[in-house]
Amino acid sequence: MKLYGALASPYVTRVLMLARLKGIELELAGIPGDSPASDEYRAINPIGKIPSLDVDGQCIAESEVICEYLEDLGEGRPGLPGAPLERATSRLISRIVDLYIAPHTSTFFRQLNPANRDQAIVDETATALQKGFGYLKHFMGSGPFCVAGGPTLGDCSAAPYMMLLKKVVFANFDEVSDPTANGGRLATWWQAIQGHEICSMTVDEYGAAVDGFMKYMAPRVTGQ
Repeated sequence: MKLYGALASPYVTRVLMLARLKGIELELAGIPGDSPASDEYRAINPIGKIPSLDVDGQCIAESEVICEYLEDLGEGRPGLPGAPLERATSRLISRIVDLYIAPHTSTFFRQLNPANRDQAIVDETATALQKGFGYLKHFMGSGPFCVAGGPTLGDCSAAPYMMLLKKVVFANFDEVSDPTANGGRLATWWQAIQGHEICSMTVDEYGAAVDGFMKYMAPRVTGQ
C-alpha cells in the first residue's frame, strides 16, 4: 500500500502512527505533482487533500477513513479498543480534534505575524481552543492514554495536533497556555505519548517536519 502525502501534515502523521502501531508497512510516496492542487494528484484524489491511500490502484481518501480501513484489515495490533464504549470514546477524541482543535490552529497560523495580528481574532480563537482542550479532558478515560492503557486511534489523531500547537501556537501566543505542561489529564496523556516508543518517535519526526515547514514559510508569514 502506498500513502500519498507529506510528513508535515498532522493527518498524514495520524495514519502513519496508526499503521506503525498495528505493524502495517506503508510506503510514504510524496505528493504527485508536488502539490495536492496539482492535476497529477487530483487525478488520484479530486478532493485535493492529503493523505490518500493507494490500495491496488484504488484511492481511499480522508485520514479517518484510511485509519478505519487499516483497522478493518484485521492485521496486527488493534488500533481501537475492544469494548464498544471504549471504541466510541477513541473515535470521539479523534472527532473532537478535527472539529474543535484543528480549525483554530489554522486561524492562529494566519495571525503569526505580529505586525498584522488582529488581537480580537486571537482572543476569540484562544477561548475557543481552550474549550476544545476541555472537551478532550472531559471525554478522555482515566488513562494514561486517551482510552485505557495503550494508544489507539484517538491518540494518533490528538498527538500530532498537540505537537503542532506546541510549534505554532504555544510558542508564539501568550494568550494560550500549553495544557500538557501544567499538570492534569492532558499532561498525563502527553507523558504517556512521550513514553511510548512508536508514538514518541512518530511525533518527534512530525515535529521536525513542522520545524522545516515553519522555516520555509517564515518569510511569507513574517515578511522577514
